Amino acid sequence: MNKQVKFLDLGMKDYKEVWDFQESLFSGILDVKIKNRREERNDDTPNYLLFTQHPHVYTLGKSGDIENLLLNEKQLESKGATFYKINRGGDITYHGPGQVVGYPILDLENFFTDIHKYLRFLEEVIIKVMADYGLNGVRSEGETGVWLDVGTPFARKICAMGVRASRWVTMHGFAFNVNADLGYFDNIIPCGIKDKAVTSLNVELRVDKVDEEEIKKKILKYFVELFEAEIVNAEAELLLKV
Repeated sequence: MNKQVKFLDLGMKDYKEVWDFQESLFSGILDVKIKNRREERNDDTPNYLLFTQHPHVYTLGKSGDIENLLLNEKQLESKGATFYKINRGGDITYHGPGQVVGYPILDLENFFTDIHKYLRFLEEVIIKVMADYGLNGVRSEGETGVWLDVGTPFARKICAMGVRASRWVTMHGFAFNVNADLGYFDNIIPCGIKDKAVTSLNVELRVDKVDEEEIKKKILKYFVELFEAEIVNAEAELLLKV
């Protein structure tokens, strides 16, 4: 088992560019696994964790309903936003400046072979980060992600999640609203859920801006703890592929 995770913070990057990059890393892991099986080899499979932010974009999961996007093509353009139908689970969501977006591209056979546990661990990372700021992040039964005040009229989501997995290899991940412009969520029915709102960490803390670099450090800390992983900086050759 290889528990090293190569970490790369991409900064602000176009959604499609990062999606293509994810696909290349994902395919590379699958290639190693297929070769191991065919040639009876036991080569280590790599793991990756990408952090990024995207310009305004809406993405629709493979099981999503296009009716949950409330804008037409011209309206998208007027708001400086793009739209992609993608190959993760879940419905529609928004990505934009002020989010910390994480894409773990892991071979779960290096950790544990349980997608349910994997999603719960990603949620727990964010729940632990929120606790550091005195906030009680919780799960909502049947609704992947991290929420506040579930079971009340004030229930609101602060972190959306959606993943793809094949042969125990993962891609896509989570979008944590840290300093997000919540107005962009008014243009969709987030995750197809009509009766719950969306929030951002800075709103909950009643501050203008939360230190996003501090948030990233905390996410890495709890990711390492939960997955019993070792974070290593990505090599120069990986940087050249971005």
